[in-house]
Parts: sequence; C-alpha cells; structure tokens
Amino acid sequence: MRRLITALLLCGVSAAYAGAQKYEPMSASVRAALHKAVSDSRPAVSSFRTPMEAADWLGEMSRRLEKRIPNREYRIDLLRSVHYEATRAGLDPQLVLGLIQVESAFRKYAVSSVGARGYMQVMPFWIKVIGRPEDSLFDLRTNLRYGCTILRHYLDIEKGDLFRALGRYNGSLGKAEYPNLVRAAWQNHWNYDKPAQLVHSSR
Repeated sequence: MRRLITALLLCGVSAAYAGAQKYEPMSASVRAALHKAVSDSRPAVSSFRTPMEAADWLGEMSRRLEKRIPNREYRIDLLRSVHYEATRAGLDPQLVLGLIQVESAFRKYAVSSVGARGYMQVMPFWIKVIGRPEDSLFDLRTNLRYGCTILRHYLDIEKGDLFRALGRYNGSLGKAEYPNLVRAAWQNHWNYDKPAQLVHSSR
C-alpha cells in the first residue's frame, strides 16, 4: 500500500490520506493562545514581499493546480489564502500545499471516515477546544486558518521536528508513512525555486 500511494504521488495523482488529530489536554494558556491565533480579525494584507513575487508564485502554483481546480478565480483565491495563512503561522506555503494534497486531494468538502473536514482535514473538536462554535470548517479561510494554526501548535510542541509534528497532525505519531507522503508531495509537486532576478549593469 505504501508503494502504491507513493507511486500515485510521484505520478501527480492525488490520493486523499486523511487521518485524525487527537484531542490532548492542554493548559488554559495554550487554549487562549490558539483562540487568539484563530480569532485574529485583522484585515488580510498581501503576504508577498513584492507584486513581482506574488505574480511569479501565483502563476507557477496556479499552473500546477489547474488540473485539480479548473476555475482560475477560485484557484487563485485558494492559493492567496494558503500563502497568507501559512506565512502568518510561520509555515512554508509549499509544505501546506503538499499537506492539502495528501489530506484532501484539494477537495473543499472532503469528510474523512472519522469526521475530519475540508482542505486540511481539521477535526471538529478543535472548534470546541478553541472556543469558536460558530466557525464552519468548510469555509476556505477558516479551514486554512485552523489547519495552519494546529500544525504550528504541533511544531511548537515538537520543538520544530516536522516529522513528529506531521505525525501528530495526522494522528499517526511515530509512524513514517504519513510524514513521508507529505514530504514527497511537497518536494515533488510544490517545491518552488524563485526565478533568478535580472541583474542590470551599466557600462
């Protein structure tokens, strides 16, 4: 099974591999910090440093995502949102795209057998843990905000160990299959080399 899923990823075929984050008791201060992170209602601003950087990244990622999401307007909105929420949480946007590919195969309304929802397959218990019962995990930005906040939380718990943080995210801590799938999707499909900057010289 591992070889089959890996082969599908290498060939560019998405196979959803959603797991389930597990509830773990946490201190009131951690819950408050998570609530604050998810509730941040500051107006979204561009997470790109320059318009050129935005055009390059969105153009390249849009090309790669086109087969999965044909509607260009929605595709660009999703990519902008992924870049914003990932950057806001201190995550690599390409890593988040790899995680989404593995978790939901870019299906907005995906629901796993254990109830995880949306692009980043967030478990509903997080709504209660964080204290925002009005949130919908099928809303694009809400799902990305929760997913990126949760992955950042797990990275902090694991002191930056991505392998273990991904295991926690998927509910498979200590097992290699899921972290390896996310890394493969990230590196083989979403790895991004920034275009070389033109250097102008005067004579």
